[in-house]
Amino acid sequence: MAQVETKSAEEDGFDDIRRAVTRRYGSSAKIDNITVATLGGSSRTVIFDLIESGKSRRLVSRQETYTGEEQMFLSTANQFHIMDVVFKHNFPVPEPVFEYDEADGMGHGFVSAFASGETMPKKIINASEFADLRRTLAARCGQLLAQLHTIDPSEFSFLEQWPDSVDTVTAFRERYDFYAELHPAIELGFRWLERNRAPAATKRFLHGDFRCGNLMVGPTDIHAVLDWECSHLGAPMEDLGWLCMRSWRFDHPELPVGGFGARKDLYEAYQAAGGEKVDPEVVRYWEIFGLVRWAIYNIMQAYGHVTGFRRSLAFAACGRNTSLVEYDLLMTLKGQYT
Repeated sequence: MAQVETKSAEEDGFDDIRRAVTRRYGSSAKIDNITVATLGGSSRTVIFDLIESGKSRRLVSRQETYTGEEQMFLSTANQFHIMDVVFKHNFPVPEPVFEYDEADGMGHGFVSAFASGETMPKKIINASEFADLRRTLAARCGQLLAQLHTIDPSEFSFLEQWPDSVDTVTAFRERYDFYAELHPAIELGFRWLERNRAPAATKRFLHGDFRCGNLMVGPTDIHAVLDWECSHLGAPMEDLGWLCMRSWRFDHPELPVGGFGARKDLYEAYQAAGGEKVDPEVVRYWEIFGLVRWAIYNIMQAYGHVTGFRRSLAFAACGRNTSLVEYDLLMTLKGQYT
């Protein structure tokens, strides 16, 4: 799971959260056992206990920290709305508790329930404690994706005009052009995507970033699916292609589903749970798109560091990572990576 730093209750910089909690739960409500997630970095993430009426509940606060003109992620208001919808469909997602508002003076953000478990990909795909989970994890991912894709997309009508929902390939072409950087491998990827467009599909609600790292797991099951900032309406195979792309296999490239499972298990479970028939060639199209998209995300993170909007060693390293993703893209286009 993400590394955390524990803070003391005095002079800890969390008075804004205390005030927000007091506004909603009264002056007797307190927060305690506060930790700050130090990995990820796309938001300010604070974990704390809400103590109210003699009861304690573990919660997570997330606040936007960056709103640059090239921002690619959904607002926290939309993320909160999405989580509320899928939670009501009994999907494993942290329960949304409340949104911050203008009176809080904290910018945009929300508070949700805390989900315990492990998120670190290399531990999930290698540690002996998750051996039983790995045997069924690809199938479980298929079941959960089918569950998402069968929710009536009209419940997410607020996403219809989001660029990724209109045409995600075009949206990322425009985002790539914003940076005015020369990346021949990415250009080649876009050329291939434009010349080999996947067949039109009925648009469904997509998580958009369903992979190891955004799955909170225990020894036998997925406890929660996290990070909904990439959600949109689109072709269901896009979610499957993203999960299967090379970048998420880490040190197990022979296991195409997230470095832990086989395509057969994913596809069969997806279809059995109500998902549409899987066309492997269409999944491959979206894997190639996923690599293009992932490279552009890395460009975005490096751009934020170089321009000074959000300086971070992790974001700087994304600039180098872009070339690694480009290599995977070229090898996948060539057919040597499958």
